Amino acid sequence: MTVLLELRDVVKHFPVRDALGRRAGAVHAVDGVSLSVAEGEVLAIVGESGCGKSTLGRVMLRLIEPDSGSVRFAGEDLATLSPSALRARRRDMQIIFQDPFGSLDPRMTVAQAIAEPLRLHRLVPRAEEPARVTELLRRVGLRPESAGRWPHEFSGGQRQRIAIARALASNPRLIIGDEPVSALDVSVQAQVINLLRDLIRDLRLTFVLVSHDLGVVRHVADRVAVMYLGRIVEEGPAEEVLGAPRHPYTRALVAAMPGAQTKTPPLEGDVPSPIAPPSGCRFHTRCAFAAERCRAETPRLEGMGHAVACHFAESLPPPAERIAALGGGERLARLQAFFRGTAPSPTGMGEHA
Repeated sequence: MTVLLELRDVVKHFPVRDALGRRAGAVHAVDGVSLSVAEGEVLAIVGESGCGKSTLGRVMLRLIEPDSGSVRFAGEDLATLSPSALRARRRDMQIIFQDPFGSLDPRMTVAQAIAEPLRLHRLVPRAEEPARVTELLRRVGLRPESAGRWPHEFSGGQRQRIAIARALASNPRLIIGDEPVSALDVSVQAQVINLLRDLIRDLRLTFVLVSHDLGVVRHVADRVAVMYLGRIVEEGPAEEVLGAPRHPYTRALVAAMPGAQTKTPPLEGDVPSPIAPPSGCRFHTRCAFAAERCRAETPRLEGMGHAVACHFAESLPPPAERIAALGGGERLARLQAFFRGTAPSPTGMGEHA
């Protein structure tokens, strides 16, 4: 498949300053991320709040400049484009923001908001703008008479539909959805998700979904990349990552999904500070199977198709419900001790691992 968007070793740190304005450190928002998105694909970037996924989405569009690394769109390095060339390229790249109440200018009517990209990129003659606005409103499930109203007259779900219509106005090839339904009521979320699915299918869009909700991801994504403290820890087809997760962190996320069948224990402890991330594997402070190697050596994201950044991904014990069938909590404790290097291999471990 043709690669539309490609990131290589992207790094973005935000400086932290003390009371005197002196640099006191940096937030490691994105730390060496490499990803590719094929044309027509839906990639979901998931993880806990503060893991860097929204920053990564903005770096993809060059809304935030990376400190290092490269972002290539349709073969072009976005960092090398002149302001005029970048502006022209932005026609192909759009974003849907999380907050439907903050993403629309309250001083502009719906028609003005949707028509703005049409005028900026000179896509249609002025006389044809009303017809194009009407077409876009109908596509997202709103009535044409909505065009003359103001943003404050709409509900959150309706405002997000307007934001989607505005993103579609320039006929983009790529759309970034930054938590596009997280601020909506649960009953409205399903409607907007179904709308996005239909648009992706009908318009053959390339879509990057930034989300912490695996339930939403499961219904939309073709491929999933799991982030933890600025790094990708697992990446692969959605049915494999969500159905047979290999990284301990992904296992915990999947187990926390409503209705999940797995009995993996919830994560303990807080996420470490992104200002001073742990050495080695950044998840080792919360991992039940962390060994000395995890503290000292950073695991590489490796694997064909389904990649994982874990030193022991191939030998981790099965999920907790299988462990229970093989001997219960005592066996789990022995397996954990083995991976910490404080106990010999439990009998039969190689058979079931």
